[in-house]
Amino acid sequence: MGGRLTRVISKFNVETRAHQEIGKNKPRPAPRHPTAAAPDWAASFQEEIKKKDEKLLTFLKDVYVDSSDPGLQRKKKGRYLPHKQEDYRPIIDGQFNYLDIQTVPKGKVLIEEALTLLNNHQRSPETWTAEKIAEKYSLELKDVNNLLTFFIPFVMDFLPYKDSKTLDSK
Repeated sequence: MGGRLTRVISKFNVETRAHQEIGKNKPRPAPRHPTAAAPDWAASFQEEIKKKDEKLLTFLKDVYVDSSDPGLQRKKKGRYLPHKQEDYRPIIDGQFNYLDIQTVPKGKVLIEEALTLLNNHQRSPETWTAEKIAEKYSLELKDVNNLLTFFIPFVMDFLPYKDSKTLDSK
């Protein structure tokens, strides 16, 4: 019912209201920005550019350029860093042949080697000391000590079970 009333009011005297809007003075538009068209002085530059300069032509005739294209060099396929063979070490156990990895850079170990050396150290720490591991796997002693101290994958901690019904009194 409200829609009918508003429709009647909005259609009332529409023509008169339209003539009033059309008859109002329009606001003056803002001035236009300068255009990108070439100014008048650009024509004189075009004439000067097209004109031949004999002095410059004589200079150009004296110039001689000799260039040769160097032969194309193909890049060698393969690894670039490190260059020396002594920067690599062979895989220790040889049980990872399916990975198609023959050498490992010194100072690095494979995941499988890391787990193996951690397991060996955990089972017999007297024989597998940090110095022996560092020597065998070509690692720095500091890195091996950090690995043995902070990377502990074989230890599981079980938290004690708390009954939700008991309340701690403090």
